[in-house]
Amino acid sequence: MPVPINFDSALGSHERALYLQARRAGVLASNLANADTPGYKARDLDFKAALGAARGDQVRLAATHAGHQRPAGADLPGGPALYRQPTHSSLDGNTVDAQVEQAAFAQNAIRYQATLQFLGGRFKGMLNALKGQ
Repeated sequence: MPVPINFDSALGSHERALYLQARRAGVLASNLANADTPGYKARDLDFKAALGAARGDQVRLAATHAGHQRPAGADLPGGPALYRQPTHSSLDGNTVDAQVEQAAFAQNAIRYQATLQFLGGRFKGMLNALKGQ
């Protein structure tokens, strides 16, 4: 009797990591696009905490009263984008450091590519197993 393929166990947390890396790329791109916007606050995702939450490793706070509010984006996988601590002060209130954002974006892109390659290898291995090679 053939055993069904369980994609969750075959792919592990890499599928969720790919989604979070794509979401982080969007947040970092938004930071770069708003580098000259007065008052804009740079944001980022806590990738380690977001991946842990996506895997169910963390305890979520329960809203026990109708007046409790959740942060914007809390329902998205990975939670809300958090504000980054500024490395320098700015007269216009903008906290984006373009060099920091570009470095973070490049690092995230490399990790995204590595995750894609890993998943591609996993799919190739499963395809070879199905073909009996």
